[in-house]
This record gives sequence, C-alpha cells and structure tokens, in this order.
Amino acid sequence: MIKQSPYLLININNTNTSFASATPKRILRVIKVPTAALRKVPFDVEKVSGIVVASVVPEVTKRVLRMLPARPLIVSSNTDLGIGVRYPKKTQIGADRLANAVGVAALYGAPAIVVDFGTAVTFDIVNARREYVGGVIAPGLASVTDYLYQRTALLPRIKLAEPRSVIGKSTVDAMRVGAVIGYRGLVKEILGALRRERSLRRAVVVATGGYGSLLARKIPEIEHVNPLLTLEGLRLIAVRNLM
Repeated sequence: MIKQSPYLLININNTNTSFASATPKRILRVIKVPTAALRKVPFDVEKVSGIVVASVVPEVTKRVLRMLPARPLIVSSNTDLGIGVRYPKKTQIGADRLANAVGVAALYGAPAIVVDFGTAVTFDIVNARREYVGGVIAPGLASVTDYLYQRTALLPRIKLAEPRSVIGKSTVDAMRVGAVIGYRGLVKEILGALRRERSLRRAVVVATGGYGSLLARKIPEIEHVNPLLTLEGLRLIAVRNLM
C-alpha cells in the first residue's frame, strides 16, 4: 500500500501563522510562528502532497507564496467547502472563518456557533442546513489590554491569566480582572443574544483560538474547546479538493 504524503496546512493571521502537516484523517504536527517574524516555511514543502492556505493578511500571503514550489489552494468563498455560504458579500468573509465553519459542521454538527479568540474575537454561525450565514466581530482580548498599555502612562503590559480574586490587590491583578472577567461578560452577552434567535436556540457552541482555553473555562454556554478547529477545517477542505 502506497503511503500518501501529508498535506501542508497554513493559516495566516495578524498575530501568528500556523503551519500543520496532516493526513486525510488527522493533524500530525503544528508549528506557530509570529506573523511579523515569518521568514520561511518550517516544513519541507517538497515532501507534501498538497498545500492549503487560509489568510487574512494579503501582504503576508504574497510572501508565503514565494516560499512555496507551486501555487497552493487558497481558501475563499469560491472554494468547494462542503458547506453552503449564504452571505450577501461573500468576498468579505475571512478564510479562517470559513475554515471554522467547515470544521464545526463536520466535527460537531449544525446549527453551530464558533467563538474564535484571536486578534479579534469572531462569532461564526452555521445554520441547520449547514450554511455559513454570518456572525459577529469584536476586539480581541489582547487588543483591549494592549490598548490600555499603549494609551496610559502608568498601566503596564500584562500577561493574561486567570485572576486570583475578583478584587484586584495590585495594578496587574486589577487589569486581569477587568480583562478576563470583563471579557467573559462580553462573550456571554453576545452568545445570549445569538441564542435568542429561534434558529440558534439549540446551536452547539465551540471555542477556538489562542485564548479559547483560558476564557471558556467559566463560560457555561461554551460546550467544546478545540484549539485546532481552524486547521481541522483546512484539513477537511484539503481532503475535498486535493485528493
């Protein structure tokens, strides 16, 4: 039996770029690189059977394409996704959001809501007919805390972590309370509003993204946390288009 070479999956975001090798059945290895520091592909591109790219940073996409031996499949609303896209301006949908929709529909079913805690926090909606229908975009958690650091004289840049108490006993503790607990409030309020939509009352809610594990712990509306959901979506797109 001939062993198939793995796929290379690339998810280019504003903060980090994720590279993953994957078989049709599972993701094998993931390497994250700060997007601003991206200079080379951390896998042997000559030993893969196909490459799929999702990007929300056009200038970095051009740079990555120059690093590849052949043009990859670049995910867009025109790609054969295996789900429908019912959205007025399809070209405005981020490729990572489409990958999230593909991943959640295949792995968790539909209707579904994906909460992606990235540079921005996005809420992506898949209806019961397995169609991407839109979502919500809000500032990301790190963006909020970085803004305080950049625009105030005395507030420091903090490392985000679970607060030890709801009453901060230092500046850092107080900022963590405001960031983590306050941000959970934002997420809960948006999820509550979405769940009041008749079509989403029974929607499964899945979190992904860099701060997904931290924030989802105390948000009971979030039923699953899958840090690799976007890459799983790209894997499924690869299977559908490259086999």
